[in-house]
Amino acid sequence: MSETPTTFPQESSVIMIPGPAGQIECLTAPPEADAVDKNRVALICHPHPLYGGTMRNKVVHMLEKAFRDMGAHTIRFNFRGVGESDGVFDDGVGEADDLMAVYDWARTTMPHCKFWLAGFSFGSYVALRAVNQINPEQFITVAPPVERYDYTELEPPECPWLVVQGDEDDVVSPRAVYEYVEHQNPKPQLVTMKAGHFFHRRLLDLKGAVKNGILRQVNPE
Repeated sequence: MSETPTTFPQESSVIMIPGPAGQIECLTAPPEADAVDKNRVALICHPHPLYGGTMRNKVVHMLEKAFRDMGAHTIRFNFRGVGESDGVFDDGVGEADDLMAVYDWARTTMPHCKFWLAGFSFGSYVALRAVNQINPEQFITVAPPVERYDYTELEPPECPWLVVQGDEDDVVSPRAVYEYVEHQNPKPQLVTMKAGHFFHRRLLDLKGAVKNGILRQVNPE
């Protein structure tokens, strides 16, 4: 096994970093070459491991493409027990520890960068568990499973927050997400789309929605 890199790879790379349950498999990528501001790192959490979720999920990949377009270095990673990552599923608790290990490595290798944090489905719950420890510049949750996990026990982020939800989702209740957003203070920016849980045939629209949502938060009218 190769050693953990001490600098952020300058091309798309699969790397292993140490985590609390053993090695964590990560996929890093640099910003797009024509991006202007390249002073950010985006961490992206994947959907539920017990239902086939991995760092190569199509929604996770589309989030990565959106962030790279906007100048961010990106890190996708497999939670414990997924792919080449060591450990076993821990229902979000240990996975948040995995996220923190990835963040600690990224912060060490990119100390002058700001961070964005994103999660899709189960990954949204994991990301929310760690968001106030990371204190990112932007927080993005796609299809957060608010009925399946106790989101009420978690403090909302103190940073700008974008929630993207498909109104035809048959895995996560759109109504529950809308009600959850409505009860937050301050409220996240909510973007709804005519899409199912995995955004089939709407992935490019999702990419645009995320980019536009972040731009609205960076440059509010």
